[in-house]
Amino acid sequence: MATISKLSTAATASASWVSADLHGGRTRSSSLSLLHRPFANANARKLLLSTTFSAPVAPHSVSLIVRCSSASGNGSPIKRTTLHDLYEKQGQSPWYDNLCRPVTDLIPLIESGVRGVTSNPAIFQKAISTSNAYNDQFRELVQAGKDIESAYWELVIKDIQDACKLFEPIYDETDGGDGYVSVEVSPRLADDTQGTIEAAKWLHKVVSRPNVYIKIPATAPCIPSIKEVIANGISVNVTLIFSLARYEAVIDAYLDGLEASGLSDLSRVTSVASFFVSRVDTLVDKMLEKIGTPEALNLRGKAANAQAGLAYQLYQKKFSGPRWEALVKKGAKKQRLLWASTSVKNPAYPDTLYVAPLIGPDTVSTMPDQALQAFIDHGTVGRTIDANVSEAEGIYSALEKLGIDWGYVGSQLEVEGVDSFKKSFDSLLDSLQEKANSLKLVSH
Repeated sequence: MATISKLSTAATASASWVSADLHGGRTRSSSLSLLHRPFANANARKLLLSTTFSAPVAPHSVSLIVRCSSASGNGSPIKRTTLHDLYEKQGQSPWYDNLCRPVTDLIPLIESGVRGVTSNPAIFQKAISTSNAYNDQFRELVQAGKDIESAYWELVIKDIQDACKLFEPIYDETDGGDGYVSVEVSPRLADDTQGTIEAAKWLHKVVSRPNVYIKIPATAPCIPSIKEVIANGISVNVTLIFSLARYEAVIDAYLDGLEASGLSDLSRVTSVASFFVSRVDTLVDKMLEKIGTPEALNLRGKAANAQAGLAYQLYQKKFSGPRWEALVKKGAKKQRLLWASTSVKNPAYPDTLYVAPLIGPDTVSTMPDQALQAFIDHGTVGRTIDANVSEAEGIYSALEKLGIDWGYVGSQLEVEGVDSFKKSFDSLLDSLQEKANSLKLVSH
């Protein structure tokens, strides 16, 4: 069984709600030591030996050690973890919700069963602003005349490309079904339909990796963007989904995009829909506490997973029937549900609350360090996502009867999420400007 031991935790500068999802830890291992580790995947070891990563190894503000017990002897397979069981027995892909340099730190996580990576502006804000690993490349970029925002994207693209290389064996082994790395368009474009389309095309082109997902927020202005980007044959991770109504619009945008693509082979255009969970409870719990009745208080901590369970029912409904079957004939793959924001915000709740009850086939669970550590250590694997559909429906309805407006919950969390990512993005650009000034790279 793999275990993750946290060595130290430093406070993050970001005060936004996403910072709690940041998952900011890193595994400290040198590339040299990794070459002598047993690899579950022989291709991964070959890949490390043949790949040059320019990023220097530097201390990070949060350290994790991933220890994978294995039989003695070089090349021996590591012991299985619950993450392997999650994928092989239940068809759910465990992904890691974090990324920073050196990306070779991801290799022990891949060994432990991680099958993809998600990132967002808040993750990069933390990674770049708290690590010296980016200094050399940043210095070269500014000396070459790059403006601060252009330099930021160069730093991000380098990390995404290197991570994509590490996960490419999984992508190849699953024929494009897994092994993705996600990178988000600028959060400043959340209300800009055409700007988002152009940004997604540009990111897809410059990253130039088959297993990259371009993240687009599920804001109303970006729903048409999703359709257009999919129609252009670009794979998309749709993020910041907080309600069933918006989720259905996201599915329709994916289907519309596939139909509009004109492609005879749709097998390489894939998508995930990132449905956020823990933040739903954070907001709804506050509303329930304000109501204050025993019935209301008894529903705390139940809203998020109930809505997620109903989202899975919607997923099954939409990806069946004549319309979908026509697309399947052209090689189309289902837009998998991805559970995001899976770290527990209320310490009174079980630490696997947003992982264990949401296990089901054709889904993804992207976990920050806290959730990943907990599930590897004591998570149980079994199909749970649709084990109590009637109960989920009952909770959802009971909340409505108490006056909880699901439309308000979704729109409020979307506003908070977009705003938080914008603040992280702006904060990072400010810190990069300060770094450039401190290095005397910018003339006044």
